[in-house]
Amino acid sequence: MFKKTLIASTLLALFSNAALAADKVRWLNDWLPAGDKAVIYLGVEKGLFAAEGIEVDIASARGGSDVVTKLATASADFGSAGLASVLQAKAQGEVPVVAVAPIYNKQPDAFFTAESSGIQSFQDIVGKTVATPTFSASNVVWPLLLERNGLDRDSVKLLKVDPGALAPMLATGKVDATINWVTVAPGFARALSEAGTQLKVIPWSDYGFEGYGLSLVASERFLEANPDVAKKFVKAYRKAQEMAIADPAAAAAALKSQVAEVDEQQAVEQFTASIPLMQNEISAAEGTTAFDPKRLSTTWQWVAKAQDLPIDSLDPRKAIAPGYTE
Repeated sequence: MFKKTLIASTLLALFSNAALAADKVRWLNDWLPAGDKAVIYLGVEKGLFAAEGIEVDIASARGGSDVVTKLATASADFGSAGLASVLQAKAQGEVPVVAVAPIYNKQPDAFFTAESSGIQSFQDIVGKTVATPTFSASNVVWPLLLERNGLDRDSVKLLKVDPGALAPMLATGKVDATINWVTVAPGFARALSEAGTQLKVIPWSDYGFEGYGLSLVASERFLEANPDVAKKFVKAYRKAQEMAIADPAAAAAALKSQVAEVDEQQAVEQFTASIPLMQNEISAAEGTTAFDPKRLSTTWQWVAKAQDLPIDSLDPRKAIAPGYTE
């Protein structure tokens, strides 16, 4: 009788644990798996989501706008996307997508150039040839940043090319600079090193491009239907982010274990390059759990001007869902 009771208790416990683990969250990276996307993989690898009773299904989108679209159509629950993508979508219609926490409190856009190019600042780009990915979101901001720094748009020759051509073109001197996110700098540094020179990165955030970049975004429908699960997910994600910042090698190893084709060493370098976008003087002053009202307003001002949207077409606070971070 004792054995039957013990077996029954054990089975009940197993079924109870299975039921607790049944909450599923569908996650979307804003781009293909790489070192800067390692946080979610580390959280899965270390059991941080499982500890909250959550099973995470990871997929990848093709940019922040794609993430917003899939969240809006209930094809995913949470994801990473530039806050600008959410603000633009909300300004143009009733889109059930919101941001719940900042990931990057600095914009990741930058010039990449060779140390030998003579380009030391944003102003030095005058008279130069610059290559940019054809469909980069940076291209929308580019004219505004030129204006902010007192430069004429025609003073720089801008070439729109395939992203894969950027590093070779810069390394061989076919262009003077490229426009990229700082998170991909390690690959460019390697390409330039092989060509006998060093990479210099000039962040646009040093020249007036302020506001939030990558953010943790979610489907409003999911938040409303599963508020407790959502809070647990955000808690686990933020814990994984802190863990990754403390140990980029562990984050890269977790990514590699789940995405075999990733170059693990490059993933370490990529995540390390993203840390200054998360931990900096802004995070020290404002924290990392909530969107600062002034910085949120500044982000919207950039988006509105870049997309030629009336500034009063959106109250940016409506794009934020507070209360999901501790």
